[in-house]
Amino acid sequence: MTTSTPTSPSSTTAATWPPGYRINPRADSLPADLVEAFRAIPVATAGDCMGRSVGALGLHGYHGNLDTVLCGTAFTVRVRPGDNLMIHKALTMVQPGDVLVIDGGGDLTQALIGGLMRTTCLVRQLGGLVIDGALRDRLEWAEGGLPVFARGHTHRGPSKEGPGEINVPVACAGLVVQPGDLVLGDADGVIAIPAAEAATVLQRAKLHLAKEALIRASNLAGTSDPERFSALLRAKGLPV
Repeated sequence: MTTSTPTSPSSTTAATWPPGYRINPRADSLPADLVEAFRAIPVATAGDCMGRSVGALGLHGYHGNLDTVLCGTAFTVRVRPGDNLMIHKALTMVQPGDVLVIDGGGDLTQALIGGLMRTTCLVRQLGGLVIDGALRDRLEWAEGGLPVFARGHTHRGPSKEGPGEINVPVACAGLVVQPGDLVLGDADGVIAIPAAEAATVLQRAKLHLAKEALIRASNLAGTSDPERFSALLRAKGLPV
C-alpha cells in the first residue's frame, strides 16, 4: 500500500491549477545592500536613467508622511477586481521587506485592502504596498509605518471568492512588474526596476545625481551656460 504526499504550490504544474488560479513560489530576493542603496535614489532620478517614460501613473500615497520611501523586492498578485482572496494568501507567503504589488485592474468600486490587513502587513514587516485598485480605512494607513500607494479609496469592502494569481508578471497602473523586481516609491511616484538591471541602474543614478549637483550649484551661483538651450533651439532652425 502506498500513500501520497500533498503537493506544495511550488511543486505543482500549470495544468493542475483551476482556470484563473495560480500560486508560484516567491522569487529570489535582490541583495540586501543593493536594495538599501536604492533608498537614497529618488524615483525621478531612477526614471531619468531608464528613459523617462516608465513608472506607474495615477497612484496616490496614503501613508501620511511624504518623506517615507518604499523600497523592496516585488511580490506580485493579480486579483479579480474587488476580490482579495489571493491577497490574503500572499500575506502568508511574503517575507520581511517585500513589496506587495497588486494588479486589481484599476477598479475603485470595492476596496482590496483595509485596516485589519494593514495590521497583518505590519506584523509580517512588509516593505510596502502598490495597489492598482482601492483601499479603505484611510486614517489607519495615514498613521504611517508602512508605505502604501493606491489608485483610490472607497468604504465598500471586497469579496473573497477569487480567482487570482500569485507571483506572476502584472501590469499595475501602467507599470509592468515581474516577481523579484526592485520597486521604488516616494512622493513623486512609483517605479519598478528589472532585477537584472538593478545594479546598472544604481550606478547610472549615482552618476546622474552627481551631474545634477553640479548643475544645481551652477544655477545657485548664476553661472549656468546660456548656450545650453540656445544651441538646442538653433539645431531646430530657430535664429537665436
